[in-house]
Amino acid sequence: MTETAAGSPQGGPSEKNTPKRGFFGRIILFVRQVVSELKKVVVPTRRELVRYTITVMVFVIIMMLIVTALDFLFGTAAVWVFGGA
Repeated sequence: MTETAAGSPQGGPSEKNTPKRGFFGRIILFVRQVVSELKKVVVPTRRELVRYTITVMVFVIIMMLIVTALDFLFGTAAVWVFGGA
């Protein structure tokens, strides 16, 4: 598992059993934890990747349409309220 110390009941770090790490020790621990987490990453299959891409593109297009419609409505309302040429 990871090499992090459990917190004390008050929420602070537990200093009883683990010695305080130096600057480079903390960097090495961080890198080890990053590598450990990256090993858990699962690469999506081609089918999942295509499905996720299509889903994101559809969502972005829908949001663009909503923002465009709101921009048009607020622009029209501003011209109506303030009177434009």
